[in-house]
Amino acid sequence: MNKFFFILFLPLFIGCFSKKEEPKKESAPKQNAVTTVSLTDAQIKNAGIVTGKPVMRSIEAVLKVNGLIDVPPQNMVTVSFPSGGYLKSTHLLPGMKISKGQVIGVMQDQSFVQMQEDYLMAVAKLSFLQKEYERQKLLNTTKATSDKIYEQTASDYQSVRITVKALQQKLLLLGINPSTLNESTISRTVNIYAPISGYVAAVNVNIGKYVNPTDVLFELVNPKDLHLVLTVFEKDLRSIHTGQKVKVYLTSDTTKTYNAEVLLVSKTLDSNRSATVHCHFDGATPPLLPGMFVNADIQVTNNTAITVPEEAVVRSGDKEYIFIERKNKQFEMMPVNTAVSQSGLVSISSTDTDMLNQVIIIKNAYAALMKMKNTGEEE
Repeated sequence: MNKFFFILFLPLFIGCFSKKEEPKKESAPKQNAVTTVSLTDAQIKNAGIVTGKPVMRSIEAVLKVNGLIDVPPQNMVTVSFPSGGYLKSTHLLPGMKISKGQVIGVMQDQSFVQMQEDYLMAVAKLSFLQKEYERQKLLNTTKATSDKIYEQTASDYQSVRITVKALQQKLLLLGINPSTLNESTISRTVNIYAPISGYVAAVNVNIGKYVNPTDVLFELVNPKDLHLVLTVFEKDLRSIHTGQKVKVYLTSDTTKTYNAEVLLVSKTLDSNRSATVHCHFDGATPPLLPGMFVNADIQVTNNTAITVPEEAVVRSGDKEYIFIERKNKQFEMMPVNTAVSQSGLVSISSTDTDMLNQVIIIKNAYAALMKMKNTGEEE
């Protein structure tokens, strides 16, 4: 009896502990992404969708950059004084207009008096030595005096001549005319004259301050030759060359534009991997000031390309598309590559060789994209 029950329940006992293998579920095949959308006349009207064909037209490739207004180095002057002294007076203020040769400051120091004295004393000594030299030269020809005395007189005469010439140059550096200097015109003050016409950019001193020869007293700018300095990144440099046309407009006012031309492209890059491009304004100098920030459009090329309105191109993910009508009111999304945009148009390229004959959505293409995505989610 016991053996009978053991044999009867043994298969049942083994079955309880054995693992039952379940059949593997086949993964559902991925559904293809929806790339078409069907629209009714009412949907097209309500969404404001308009269809049309791409157009072949001439379009400019424009590179948008920014920069600032600057002046060439020869139109910017830092005014220093070649000798130490005290600033006695100045009437300059930043922004003030000045003319070349105008007195812009007055310096004073006792060293100025000393230099004028040394010059006049040297001139007087030179006059005496010149006469003595001529006298000794005449005596030496008759051997009435020794060669040594003649040579000593000639050496003294030459030394004083050199001293006079050197003091003349020092006085000219200070702005003192040696030809008009005499004992009655010695002055403790010296005028500083404007070397250019323009306006005052900075005043770095005040009255009564002692300045050294290395100190910058004033900074002057001549705005008659303004130029444009643009910043162009490394990746765009290969498309920039001299002679290209540039349209310039202020960041605060885009209604006024000024024409310029690329004059020089820098051959070095800065730490931001960008280079400077110098441009010269066409025609009259615009009413701009150095240091102003501006935006600019550089005309890179002027090519013929297939163009569509910017509203015809939609972005989905990391790609751009247009909608092409395949059947009546049924549109297919096709990938395209965009390039240059100008005046609301953008040039495109695609694998479709007959693009110009295709009917596409040229306005409110994003409405078709939203409808297509909603249809894909419902399915």
